[in-house]
Amino acid sequence: MNSPTARRFSVGLTGGIGSGKTTVADMLAARGAAMVDTDTIAHQLTAPGGLAIPDIHTQFGAAFLTAEGAMNRARMREYVFAEANAKARLEAILHPLIRIETERAAAQAQGDYLVFVVPLLVESRGWKERVSRVLVVDCLEQTQIRRVMSRSGLSEAQVRAIMAAQATRTQRLAAADDVIDNDGDALSLVPQVDQLHARYVALAREA
Repeated sequence: MNSPTARRFSVGLTGGIGSGKTTVADMLAARGAAMVDTDTIAHQLTAPGGLAIPDIHTQFGAAFLTAEGAMNRARMREYVFAEANAKARLEAILHPLIRIETERAAAQAQGDYLVFVVPLLVESRGWKERVSRVLVVDCLEQTQIRRVMSRSGLSEAQVRAIMAAQATRTQRLAAADDVIDNDGDALSLVPQVDQLHARYVALAREA
């Protein structure tokens, strides 16, 4: 399948857990960007009746499904961290489906330009080649930990374990074409988002 990014200016938006990706994505969407969120797609695939559920049941068993038929995310998260090959097995199910559904959503998306919200963009193969620019939402690691603990109830050790499974801050910044600093409050994001949005609109018109 040909990627729509080959025909359309697109941005890959990423950042570590707690960095504020969703906030920035919402701000860009409010200014007219079209959004395709791979995390939302993954949730849909693992919801009751989702396309990934039969293979998850086959590969991992009924114990990894909720009573409603969704993937038990908490149990799967614990298992993936505990079992070396579990992550690869889950990704082998999810990644091809996510790619198909992402391309479908992108083909239908309407906006000034296209933004793919990809939490694991740096860790996943091929994304940097599929988008026109990579935008990283960046903040200090301690800021990430504080935000995630306050919203999720996870312990610091649990948050650090999640962060350890992701690309490092240095790796994300090395992959970035553009960076938004989100160590401050929401107001500090406004001028940064405004500036990038204007630049992306101009680049999309030139594409």
